[in-house]
Amino acid sequence: MATHTIAALGSHSALQILKGAKDEGFATIAICKNGTEKPYESFGVADKIISVESFKDILDIQDLLLAENTILIPHASLIAYVGTDRLKDLRVPYYGNKAILEWESDREMERKWLKSAKLKLPRIFNTPKEIDRPVIVKFHGAKGGKGYFLAKDEHDFSAKIKLHADKTKYVIQEYILGVHMYVHYFYSSLTGELEILGFDKRYESNVDSIGRISARDQMALPEEKVDPSYVIVGNIPVVVRESFLPEMFAMGERVVAESKHIAPPGLFGPFCLETVMTPQSEIVVFEISARIVAGTNPYVNGSPYTWLKYNEPMSTGRRIAREIKLAIEQDRLDEVLG
Repeated sequence: MATHTIAALGSHSALQILKGAKDEGFATIAICKNGTEKPYESFGVADKIISVESFKDILDIQDLLLAENTILIPHASLIAYVGTDRLKDLRVPYYGNKAILEWESDREMERKWLKSAKLKLPRIFNTPKEIDRPVIVKFHGAKGGKGYFLAKDEHDFSAKIKLHADKTKYVIQEYILGVHMYVHYFYSSLTGELEILGFDKRYESNVDSIGRISARDQMALPEEKVDPSYVIVGNIPVVVRESFLPEMFAMGERVVAESKHIAPPGLFGPFCLETVMTPQSEIVVFEISARIVAGTNPYVNGSPYTWLKYNEPMSTGRRIAREIKLAIEQDRLDEVLG
């Protein structure tokens, strides 16, 4: 039995993180907002539940977590609700490299990273006046697509940005037509191996439901009913065409290699490249998530790719726990904790 406890905020991908930790012999803690404890009780993934008023209160319960010899596993809710600045005050051991968070959360820095890794990126428009094709406007931070909107020209942009007067940091990005594909990677800093653990597509509200309405009927609806939004409501598992895999491995390897230069010791553990596959078979990368993504949730019992590699149930959550377990066994835990 492992002597450490694995903890995660009760949100996003905590169910598979905690289930994977238990499968690898760890004790587990779910940190839940008051009133959200039921799933973690019902599915039996948490040995202990700590309830807080807000996820930001994690900084106030650090002594409780330290007493349990806890390792915290980050996911998007930790980044979104606690924030990269406040995480610098976290004393609880954290799986991953905190230095990489700034590069992920700032879209300008993120683009510099991906461009240096020689990935194909969509065009960025510096001002609304430059817009000469469909664009998608994205706000900074991990908010699951909330607030994103499409614009076709400067006038359209100006009308829609007024609805987001509270948000000052955004990027105007070329909208690439194609199939959105999210690649789930895992890089082991202990073995130096990059793995592909799976793929997913996102189901987004209301843009996916608009696609089921004919153009004629859309014209009959009020504008606010057909204006697309991109809030993620679920994830759909995908098996990608096998001929794409060599390039996807190469892309991930370049991202990891570049991360070692920009934020030593670099990116390790789970991460995701968010891509669009074009009709010309190009892979265009529009974002990176430098931690576990919710698109791994369909694979609690493993994906086709983890079955090929491990021949046993292996979720991304369990893969994290196994890496921590290996680090403990090799007396290298300090190498994987931020």
